[in-house]
Amino acid sequence: MTFDLVPLTGDRADSYRQLAGQAAALVSGESDRIANAANLSALVYHSLPEVNWAGFYFYDGRELVVGPFQGKPACVRIALGTGVCGTAAQTRRTQLVPDVHAFAGHIACDADTRSEIVVPLVHHGELIGVLDLDSPRPARFDDTDRHGLESVARVFVDSLAAS
Repeated sequence: MTFDLVPLTGDRADSYRQLAGQAAALVSGESDRIANAANLSALVYHSLPEVNWAGFYFYDGRELVVGPFQGKPACVRIALGTGVCGTAAQTRRTQLVPDVHAFAGHIACDADTRSEIVVPLVHHGELIGVLDLDSPRPARFDDTDRHGLESVARVFVDSLAAS
């Protein structure tokens, strides 16, 4: 199967609806979490402007472990409650950080990152991991991004139910 990236159009909310639709088409019929995470990280990374890292961390029962991603090499393991990813995983709430240098305990995997958004992935009440995006631009992410990326995260979580 080939999948062509279609440029996102319209306002940002419309663009995210299109991105979620592309994500759903990309994972349709596939339930393998690694395959879907790999394709979705590539889709998000190549579709959104001013993103220098997009990917997944998976919860192994003790900590978050890096999964498929696009960008520079990443921190491999993150404790729950540590950094933006660990905080999102522990609280199970999306973390929207306009300035990572102002976030207590931020883990600097890429010195170019200035802002970050992390969406927790929860399936049937169980923590699966997080979807993490970084940007070199301060305050890159806002509530429009939060709603849009939460919808992409839902597509990923829903793809697991197919197994």
